[in-house]
Amino acid sequence: MKRLDVATKIEVSHHRSKTTLDNYTQYFPAVMVYGLNLAGVKGKHNFKDRTIIYVTSQLISAAIVTPAKSITAEERPDRSNKKSFPSGHATTAFSTAHFMYREYRDDNLLLSFSGYPFAIFTSVYRVFNDKHWVTDVVAGAGVGILSTELAYWLYPKFSSFINVKNKKSNSIVVPYYQSQKFGLSYQLSF
Repeated sequence: MKRLDVATKIEVSHHRSKTTLDNYTQYFPAVMVYGLNLAGVKGKHNFKDRTIIYVTSQLISAAIVTPAKSITAEERPDRSNKKSFPSGHATTAFSTAHFMYREYRDDNLLLSFSGYPFAIFTSVYRVFNDKHWVTDVVAGAGVGILSTELAYWLYPKFSSFINVKNKKSNSIVVPYYQSQKFGLSYQLSF
């Protein structure tokens, strides 16, 4: 894998074309989902459910990427720090592209795939900008897609806690005082 990384770095250095667009294109698919919704193109979920799924996928990916960067301590190709593996930009780009795919795949397959070119662009330019090795962006893509899949899998399991409209449930907020500190306790019974 290291040989592939080094060989790619050498090849890319001959054709380097730096840009900062990769800092923004990672978010384009998610922006497209919400923009399309404003334009009247409905996705699989309503605004609230879609937002919960999106935020969940981003939290899962951050919970994987952040510690992984510290644990692996892989030096970046430009030697700026030791937080190269996995690529956070690629993770975000592919998680947002997969989010778009999951929202539109049932109604418009072509539209559902339109986020992936942005994810690929983001990942390629992380390598071109000498910020990541090829293996970093491949791992980031995998983490991003898996994070979004996990968010979609988890959502029905915990949505019952969020959507308690027609269910018999009781909740109570109780103030308390302990060791010269005030606080609130919340209890939900269902």
